[in-house]
Amino acid sequence: MKPEIREKFVRLWAQFFNNSELPVTFQYASDNQNIPVMEAPQGHRCIISQLLKARHGESICMVPSSVPCVGGKRYLNYTDSMPPNFECYISHYPDGRGERYKKHPEQMAYFWDNLPKLPTNGDHLIFKRWDHLEEHDQPAAVIFFATPDVFSGLYTLAIFDSTAEDAVIVPFGAGCTNLVYYPYREEHNGKGRAVIGLMDPSARKCAKSDLVTFSIPITKFLAMIDQMEESFLITDTWKVIQGRIGK
Repeated sequence: MKPEIREKFVRLWAQFFNNSELPVTFQYASDNQNIPVMEAPQGHRCIISQLLKARHGESICMVPSSVPCVGGKRYLNYTDSMPPNFECYISHYPDGRGERYKKHPEQMAYFWDNLPKLPTNGDHLIFKRWDHLEEHDQPAAVIFFATPDVFSGLYTLAIFDSTAEDAVIVPFGAGCTNLVYYPYREEHNGKGRAVIGLMDPSARKCAKSDLVTFSIPITKFLAMIDQMEESFLITDTWKVIQGRIGK
C-alpha cells in the first residue's frame, strides 16, 4: 500500500468521520511476515473476538491451527469440507437441538455445496489496521466495525458511483463469512460489492450491541477514497450526522 494513499484516507477519515475506529485490513500470504502467529484460544471462540487485537492496532497472523471454530476454518478458506451432520448443528438435530439458523438441515448442506473454497496466496491470513499498513502490503479488503451513523456514511459512499441495486450485499453466513469470505470473493471475481455483516447472532455475542461490520474489497475501497471529497460528505446534511459521531 502506497504511504500517500494510506495517509490520505487517515486524513479524510478524521475530517469526515471524527476519528472513528479505523478499518482492519486482511491479506493472504505464504509466510507470517514477521508477525507472531496467533495461538488458538481455549475452547470455542469466534474470530470476531480474535480480531480485537487488530482493531486496537496490533497486527496478527492466523493459520489453520489458530482457528478452533469449524465454520471459521471453512469461511477463511482453510478447508472445503465440514464434519458429518454439522448442518444439523446449524439447523437442528432430530431431537430438536441446534442453532436453528435454517429451517431444514438440507438448506445448510446446499449452502455449503455452493460456497467453494477460494484460491489464496497461502495459509497465513494477516490482519492489520489501516494505519499500520506498510508499502509491501497488498490487502484484499478492509473491515469496518461501525456504529449506525458511521455505517450510513460508508454505505452511501459505497453506492455513490454505482447504478447497481446490489452494490452492497447482506448475504447469509456466519460472522466470518461476511467479514472475510464474501469481500475476498468480491475482490477475487471483480464484482467489488461491499458486504454488511454481524447479522449472525452467534457472532453478535462477541461484539458491542451498536456495531455492524462493513467489509469492502480493496479495489472498491480505493475508489471510495478518491470520491470522498466530491460526495455527500461535503454537504450540510452530512454535517448534521457527523456532529453526532463519537458523542
